[in-house]
Amino acid sequence: MGLFGTDGVRGRANQGNMTAEMALRLGAAAGRYFRREGTGMAAHRVVIGKDTRQSGYMLENALTAGLTSTGMNVLLLGPVPTPAVGLLARSMRADLGVMISASHNPADDNGIKFFGPDGFKLSDEAEAEISRMVDAGVHLADAPNIGRAKRIDDGRGRYVEYAKTTIPTGMTLEGLKVVIDCANGAAYRAAPDVLAELGATVIPVGVNPNGRNINLDCGSTHTDTCAQAVVAHGADVGIALDGDADRVMILDAQGQLADGDQLMALFATRWAGENRLRGGTLVATVMSNLGLERYLQRQGLALHRTKVGDRYVVEAMRAGGFNLGGEQSGHIVMTDYATTGDGLIAGLQFLAEMVRTGKSAADLMQSFERVPQRLDNVRYAAGARPLDAASVKAAIAEAEGQLAGKGRLLIRASGTEPLIRVMAECEDPELLDRVVEDVASALRDAV
Repeated sequence: MGLFGTDGVRGRANQGNMTAEMALRLGAAAGRYFRREGTGMAAHRVVIGKDTRQSGYMLENALTAGLTSTGMNVLLLGPVPTPAVGLLARSMRADLGVMISASHNPADDNGIKFFGPDGFKLSDEAEAEISRMVDAGVHLADAPNIGRAKRIDDGRGRYVEYAKTTIPTGMTLEGLKVVIDCANGAAYRAAPDVLAELGATVIPVGVNPNGRNINLDCGSTHTDTCAQAVVAHGADVGIALDGDADRVMILDAQGQLADGDQLMALFATRWAGENRLRGGTLVATVMSNLGLERYLQRQGLALHRTKVGDRYVVEAMRAGGFNLGGEQSGHIVMTDYATTGDGLIAGLQFLAEMVRTGKSAADLMQSFERVPQRLDNVRYAAGARPLDAASVKAAIAEAEGQLAGKGRLLIRASGTEPLIRVMAECEDPELLDRVVEDVASALRDAV
C-alpha cells in the first residue's frame, strides 16, 4: 500500500507508520519539500491541527521536531476540524498545513494529512516525492536556521467566524432546535459555538473527549446516539459529524438518516436552480448510489464519478471547474466555501435551506429513491492479497454475470484500513444479497 493511502498516512498508533520516529522523519521530509529556498525565515511556516486522540500529543511533538529541524516555523492550532487546517494554511500564508487525525477510525488509530499552501490536499506526485525523501533522508537546517514553534490560541475562533459567513447575511437559525453530535472529536467546541452564535437552540452530544472515546458509539458512523437525542429532545434536526468533522450525516425529527448522496442531490438541485452549479455537474465517487445518478439525469444534470476518496473528488472538481462534489459517506465538498470536505459547513447549508424554504428536515432530505445497495467489508491480514486468489476472481466473474443489465458490482481495497469492500446495487433484493454473500464468502475463505 505504501506510506500514503487515500487520505494521508494512517495506521495504528505507535506501530508501523504511526510511530514518533516515523512522524519525525515525515515532518522533516515534508518540511524540506515545502520550504521555499532563498526567502527569510519568517516565510517558512506550517500550521498543525489535530483531533482529540491521546496519541495526537506524541505525533504533534514528533512532527514539530521534524519540521523545525528543516527550518520550518510551526504554528500549533490544537484541536480543530480538518477543514480548518486547509482554511488556515491558506489564510495564514503557510507553506504547509498538517492535520493529525484518523478521521472516523477508532481511537487507537491515527493519521497525518497534508495540505499545500493553497489549502488543498497534496497530489499523488507530491506524496510520492515526500515518501522518497523519508526513505532517503533529508538535509537538515544549519543551527542558526532551526525553526521555532508556538501555540496559536485563536485558530478555532478564526474557523468559527468563517463558518458563520457561509450562510446568507442576515439569516439566523432562531426557532430551530438542533442536535449536534461531534463524535468526541475535533469539532467538539467549534460546532456548538457556530450553531449557538447563529441563534439555534443547541443540544450538544459527543462533546466530552477524553483521548479514548473519539467516534465511540457516536458521530456520523454511529448515528443511533444522535437519533436518540433528536427524539428525546424533540429537536427539528440532527447533525452528526465524524472525528475530524470533514464528513456529516443529517437526521430528521424522527431520527431518520440522510447520507451524503441525498445531501448532494439537494444541494445540486438548489444550486442549479440558482445557476450556481458550475458545468451542471456533481462530482461523486463510484460508491454513490445509482438512484442519485438517475435523479440527476432527470434534472438535466450530470454525475462525474471518481475513485473513492475525497481527494480524488476534489482533483476532478478542480480539473473540470466544478464546485460541488462529495461522497456517500458524508464528505461534502463545496469549493465556494472550503478546500476539502467540511461537515459543519455542509450542515449549515442544510439548515439554511430549512430556514429559506420553511420545510422540515424530512421534506428536504429524501430527493430520490435509492436503488437497493449492500456493502460488506472483509478484513484481511497485512501482506495478504485475497483479490489475487483464483477462487475470488471466479466468484467476482460469476457475480458480474448475474448482475449484467440488472445492477452493478464494485470490489475495492480500502485505502485507510485492511479491508476489502464488496458493494453491489440491484433492484432485485434477493439477487443483491446472493451476489454480495457469494463474493464476500469467497474472500473470507481466501483470507
